[in-house]
Amino acid sequence: MPVAKILRVYLDPEPLQRARQGEFNFVNRIASALEKRGFRIEYRRNSDLERLASAARNGYALFLMEDPLHDRALTIRRSYFYPFWRIEASAKRWEFEVARKDFDPSSIDPDVARSWADGWRKWLFKGAASHVTRDGPIYVPLQGRLLQHRSFQAASPVEMVDQVATRFPDMPVLATLHPSETYMQGERDALDALGARHPNLTVTTGQMNEALASCRFVVTQNSSAALFGYFFAKPAMLFGRVDFHHIAANVHELGVQDAFDAVQSIAPDFDRYLYWFTMRNAIQADADDCEDQILRTLRKRGWQVD
Repeated sequence: MPVAKILRVYLDPEPLQRARQGEFNFVNRIASALEKRGFRIEYRRNSDLERLASAARNGYALFLMEDPLHDRALTIRRSYFYPFWRIEASAKRWEFEVARKDFDPSSIDPDVARSWADGWRKWLFKGAASHVTRDGPIYVPLQGRLLQHRSFQAASPVEMVDQVATRFPDMPVLATLHPSETYMQGERDALDALGARHPNLTVTTGQMNEALASCRFVVTQNSSAALFGYFFAKPAMLFGRVDFHHIAANVHELGVQDAFDAVQSIAPDFDRYLYWFTMRNAIQADADDCEDQILRTLRKRGWQVD
């Protein structure tokens, strides 16, 4: 049976309201592109039940940062900063199309990349990236589930912090909690225990811009702070799998010791990488050709949109 020309977009209440009011730019651009090709668009409330039911409904489905559950579903996710987005067949960032590509810096004009990155440095960081040093702490931005060692991680976040503080006893280490996460008492107790054992370790919340401006390098699972660190020309060491791994010291590829050694010496072309990762591999929602970018991506993902 052919797939009906219907797109259902499943969203939580706040983005659902914005989409229905025409104020969710990227989703509304997707809708516009498909409506011009005869599609009917439905905005639906996101829930486990609704997503499961989408498999039995003829037509296509889009989820926001949720795993696609069937071969007519895709996920959308912001590519770290507006107006850049991705449409993917998996919600796991390390399975995104860009994660499986090879980065060739010679394919990017260095002057174009530098000019582009300079503009975004000024816009995203409000001057913080114009006064950069490398004499501060090792920056360890944390996310959630600090005690769990999940399948895409080389160690639990708490174990990662312990390894950094142990490996560099004479350097300050700044571990930061994510301001939007809620941490259990057991997680805070584990960090307090590390602080008692490692006098070089400080734990605080937030302060990403300040940390990136002064840190020596970034060690994280797969926090977006490492990608933003590229705007500050700060190398990154990754304990987790992610889509922006190409120029990082990756524990999964190198092992812990070699990754620790590499992050102290690598000097990739950050601006060319950022331009390639974003402009060559994401969809720009405010671009004149945004709808063409969307349609090309949907075709590549196997949707019949013509």
